[in-house]
Amino acid sequence: MCLGIPGEVIELMADPSGQESDLAMVSVEGVKRAVNIGLLREDGQLDLEPGDWILIHVGFALSKIDEKEAKASLEFLMGLGDAYTDELEALAASDIT
Repeated sequence: MCLGIPGEVIELMADPSGQESDLAMVSVEGVKRAVNIGLLREDGQLDLEPGDWILIHVGFALSKIDEKEAKASLEFLMGLGDAYTDELEALAASDIT
């Protein structure tokens, strides 16, 4: 089962030349991973900063969500048990950088 899981943006990452990239370091329940945030750009602009919450699926940010929605989603997902645990383990094992 694949889930969309909430994560908090820790850092907007730069490419090797120092330019803005499509990657952000995100924390999900203490697991920190780079996530592609390119899908959140509108007209080339990105309305995202550290402390914001995003919904993540297979390494891509699908949408920006508010903290209240993120906390409610996390609470629900924790209630799913193994499906959520499996998703966290997959996130911990992933690396898109």
